[in-house]
Amino acid sequence: MFQAYLAQFISIFIQLFIFAIFARVILSWLRVAPRGIVFNLLVETTEPLLSVFRRIVPPLGGVVDISPLLAFFALDIIRSLILRLLT
Repeated sequence: MFQAYLAQFISIFIQLFIFAIFARVILSWLRVAPRGIVFNLLVETTEPLLSVFRRIVPPLGGVVDISPLLAFFALDIIRSLILRLLT
């Protein structure tokens, strides 16, 4: 029973993290003021993971940052593995 709750919690947590990364990407396209509270919260929560992927694959041509895409795939794989182990 506890494993089912833990699996659900992990799934929701990872989904919220994916949503935060997606929101950060959208806000960066809209050129929202980087001093806003929402933008700062998104940057502070997502930057540790995205910086790992930026070290692995730097922005293409110095402009196109694919680290959010890599983070989406990695988080989805991690979620699948954890859920498979817990259920």
